[in-house]
Amino acid sequence: MTDTSSPLTHFDADGQAHMVDVSDKPVTAREALAEGFVKMTPETLALIMSGSAKKGDVLGVARLAGIMGAKQTSDLIPLCHPLPITKVALELAAQPDLPGVHITATVKTGGQTGVEMEALTAVSVACLTVYDMLKAAEKSMEITGIRVLRKEGGKSGTYTYDSGEI
Repeated sequence: MTDTSSPLTHFDADGQAHMVDVSDKPVTAREALAEGFVKMTPETLALIMSGSAKKGDVLGVARLAGIMGAKQTSDLIPLCHPLPITKVALELAAQPDLPGVHITATVKTGGQTGVEMEALTAVSVACLTVYDMLKAAEKSMEITGIRVLRKEGGKSGTYTYDSGEI
């Protein structure tokens, strides 16, 4: 029996990690939006914007990697449920004022648990791919700001990131 008094639902009454039983939860439409950033020098960003990175289309490859990452989340995160993902969309935008790349991922499902981890994984893998494709040009790039911006659906309803919450 699970101790429901704790907000840490991945632990049982004895403190042992377990996968949460969602079998009694209704299937609902769920969506999550996450973001992350890869900071780099203006010179490295210029490689992306000009299409002259040695490994090819940085943003295109990172988009595909993020989609693939979202689909593999339950294989990477031990207590995540495998979900029937119905949509994964990544937006990758060069931001000269950062300088760097801003990445967002939207993930949708109709299921019994949310897709926040899938959205976070998509962003993380896309950020790592940007780094991998450009590391020969700049090893000091920084991956930062990975977070959930919004989640919708399920018992807890809608959550929207508020930068003043922390």
